[in-house]
Amino acid sequence: MARSRQPAPAGAEYPYDQEPPGRDPYGRDPYGRDPYADDPYAGDQLRGTDAYGGGDAPRGRLVRRRRWPKILAALVVIMLVVVVGGYFYLDSRLNRESVLTDYAGRPADTPGTNWLVVGSDSREGLSKQQKKDFATGNAAGRRTDSMMLLHYGDGGTTLVSLPRDSYLPIPGKGSNKLNAAFAFGGPKLLVRTVEQATGIRIDHYAEIGFGGFVGVVDAIGGVDICVKSRMRDPKAGIDLKPGCQTLDGGDALGYVRTRASARADLDRIDHQRQFFGALMKKAGSPGVFLNPFRSVPLAMNATSNFIVDDGDHLYDLTRMMWAMRGVSGGDGVTTSVPMGAPGSSAAAGSYLTWHPTQSKRLFSALKEDRPVPKEVITK
Repeated sequence: MARSRQPAPAGAEYPYDQEPPGRDPYGRDPYGRDPYADDPYAGDQLRGTDAYGGGDAPRGRLVRRRRWPKILAALVVIMLVVVVGGYFYLDSRLNRESVLTDYAGRPADTPGTNWLVVGSDSREGLSKQQKKDFATGNAAGRRTDSMMLLHYGDGGTTLVSLPRDSYLPIPGKGSNKLNAAFAFGGPKLLVRTVEQATGIRIDHYAEIGFGGFVGVVDAIGGVDICVKSRMRDPKAGIDLKPGCQTLDGGDALGYVRTRASARADLDRIDHQRQFFGALMKKAGSPGVFLNPFRSVPLAMNATSNFIVDDGDHLYDLTRMMWAMRGVSGGDGVTTSVPMGAPGSSAAAGSYLTWHPTQSKRLFSALKEDRPVPKEVITK
């Protein structure tokens, strides 16, 4: 039987185990009002306390927790702006020329990606003292100093040196040394000559001069090279002792230029392949890539000193450098065009020829994006 409550006299206090009339056992009145609403201190004492005696976080901590997602989102936006803006800024620094143009009889598009990478003897960017120190002379304009064909695709990555003294047909100019194509008609004629001689369509073009070469090497703190024997060449401005050592920009330039050896231009292209592999390995190392004091100068020097086709962009150049780095690490093939018998002519002087069958096998493999046969790889 339910216990009935009787109204108490005004001012009377109720026993501890009884609730005032009109309230349920939990202290709520029939209208759901807060039983402590009339107590000005009740909120301070009880608000934020749960049934287990715990409490919600203080208001200041809650505010800080709510701010963190906004701060992180703002940082992400800032980083994206810096990265995207930096990319477009560096891309805008590339020097572009219209190099890869169509012409009658141009090879059709071939599988994989093909680069013609050229080192020119342009003195632009060198001071008078540097020209003297590096023994570059003061010749104006630019001529080819090294040429390499880089191919990568399903058939692997291959870097082929093209000796500048190779005797080849030059469209509209008869037969002459390969570097004469550049002298006659610049990059356009050089690309056309290489395409006609190899049957491979060139997709991208990159060229760097003496000044840019020195700047890139110095930006990453030099490149480690093992010199087999003493190399002394006043014409290249070097005097290197045998052994492994770090070459700065000036010595590195002399190392890839010198022809003061028994095999002359053939030794020279061996040095160039060796050096470019070491350069890409160093440039892609954590000590450079993750160090802003190295990576930023490298990016600034590389983008301002490379000449590319007007359809090329920074991501193309980055992909090319990564492929060359892979080759230097053993993930690919480095070779030179198989050589035939040397010759000479009144117009060209002494020159080199490509082996008629082995060179064809080499370029056929690249054209079809197949692995290069081992028997045509030369060191």
